[in-house]
Order: sequence, then C-alpha cells, then structure tokens
Amino acid sequence: MESKTASPLGFLSNNPLFSGLSDVYNGFQDRRAKLGLSNPGTLEGIAKEVQRDTLLTNYMFTGLKADITKAFSLSPLFQVSHQFAMGERLNPYTFAGMYGTNNVFAQANMDNDGSLSSRFNYRWSNKAVTKSSFQIAPAGTGQDMAQFEHEYTGSDFTTSIKALNPSFLEGGLTGIFIGHYLQSITPKFAFGLEAVWQRASLGQGPDSGLSYVARYKSNDWIATAQLQGAGALNATYWRRISDKISAGVDMSLTMAPAQGGLMGGPLQKEGITTVGAKYDFRMATLRAQVDSKGKLSCVLEKRVAPVMTMTFAADVDHFTQTSKIGVGISIEAPSEHLQEQMEVPSVNIPF
Repeated sequence: MESKTASPLGFLSNNPLFSGLSDVYNGFQDRRAKLGLSNPGTLEGIAKEVQRDTLLTNYMFTGLKADITKAFSLSPLFQVSHQFAMGERLNPYTFAGMYGTNNVFAQANMDNDGSLSSRFNYRWSNKAVTKSSFQIAPAGTGQDMAQFEHEYTGSDFTTSIKALNPSFLEGGLTGIFIGHYLQSITPKFAFGLEAVWQRASLGQGPDSGLSYVARYKSNDWIATAQLQGAGALNATYWRRISDKISAGVDMSLTMAPAQGGLMGGPLQKEGITTVGAKYDFRMATLRAQVDSKGKLSCVLEKRVAPVMTMTFAADVDHFTQTSKIGVGISIEAPSEHLQEQMEVPSVNIPF
C-alpha cells in the first residue's frame, strides 16, 4: 500500500486548539440555525414599505410628461424608452435603454442636455452582487459621479461596502466610503450598523460617522428606527390594513447647534412627519399623504388600456398657498415578436 504524504500545513488543523475552536463554531452555527432566522433585507431598504411604496417620494412630479416604452424581448429583458416632459425639474427629452438577464443588469439614460447616467450590476452567485453606477454631466456643472458597491446576502444577514467617487489622483485616498451590516436577531427583529468615512480632498481632514438601525416586522406591521451620529433620527411605521389598503408614517428629526452659536450652545431642532396611505383598485392605485408642514399630496395611477397608463399628481401647500399638478401618460409598445415570449419566465434582475 502506498502511504499518503501528509500536508506540510496539516498541523494547523490537526491540533487541539483548532479542534476546540471548530467545535465552538459548529455549535454556534447549529444553535443559530435552530432559531429559524431569515434574511432581513438590505439596510438601504429597511423602510421601503413606507418610503418607496406608500409615500409619494418616487411618484410625485409637476408638469406634463409622456413615456413611450418598447420592449423587444422578455428573456433576456431588453427595452428602450423615450420620455417627453415639460415642468419643474423635468428634462424635455430623455432616452433610456435597459438590458437584463439572470446575472446581468444594465441601464442607461441620456437627456437633451447630454447628461448620461448608467447602472451595471453583475450577480456572481445567489449571494453576491456587484453594483456600479456612473453619471457624466456636461462640462462645467461638476456633477460627475461614480459609485461602486458589493453586496453579500447571507441566510440571516446582509452586508455591503460602497464607494462614491473614490480617487488616488491627489496622492492619497479621497471619496466617500460606506459600510452596511444588517443582522436578524430574532425571527421578527433585526439590528444593523452603517459606518461612513469621507474625505473631500487631502487639504481637509477625514470625517467619519456611525449610525444604528433597528427593524421589527410583525405579521401585518413593520416599525423601523435609524439613529445617525450627526444627531438625526428617522422612524417609520407601516401597517397593512387590508389586502388593498396600507398606511405608513415617516418621522425625521434633526438636532444641530443654532446658527451663529458656539459649541455647547442650544440645539436647534428641525423635523417633519408624513402620514400616507395606499389603496389598490382593480385597475388603479391611489396614494395620498399629508405632512406636518401643511402639504397635502396625492397620485393616481390608472391603467386605461392594456398598454396605456395615465398618472395624475397634485399637491397643495396650505401654509404658502401654492399648488402644483402633474399629468402623465405611459405607453408600453411590445414588439411583434414579444408575444411569442410571453410564456417564458421573467429574469431575476440583480438589483
């Protein structure tokens, strides 16, 4: 019989210390698995039910706009869109393209001023995704931006590291670097940390901060809280009232030294609270909200045809006696060959 040659590094694993540490780790993993913890999601989306779905942050606009989207295929996903708009903070024309597979997602937008923004995500595995985004603005605006992020999703935690405008061109490291970690403690409670390190230039000293995040998810309601090192507190509460109705509350409070005051002086408190609700009809969705500053807003999205959606947006500021209104139309024009792919499952885009 031929004797097996022992590995020269075998002593690292064949010793009592390693065996003891391995037993402790395996025991910890077994107890951790028995808790039945699930993945808590991402730290950036900790309050998505309120801030992204119920309230009007991503839906409100002022003026007129029309979106025409043409889809060429579903698997892989490939579509282009044209947006024509007239109103406050709306570009007259924007062209966008999107491509997506199970592992790749790419999107780019260019407006009439020549400003280009793009995103590219690559999924290495079911747990690891690398994301990048770029923005190139016309010369002289100083709004160019580059962002890189790598996210890892575990069975009961999510961690990520992000870099905004990282650079070594000045002879040292500059930019903004953010680290996230969100861990499920119990089946309903999750706790996380956000660490920020930034340096605008080598002539300025670096700044750093630490934020604490907590999320509690019950059967029909979710509460979150985020405490930032700069003295800012954000808390949300979301509740599903029925299959078609949900409501949420978002509260932000900032405490900073009064303008012109010395260190250690009185703090100036600024805050806003927003209450909103969402109602899903059979062919429409209505969102409405009111905040503590006296602004009432609502957005109605109505599908008037299989390929056409109308959007009506309006807000009234009772304190300043001003009002705004927006009207939009969105048309989805499938290609002639798209109907043949309707039975193909949609791709899992690595957002």
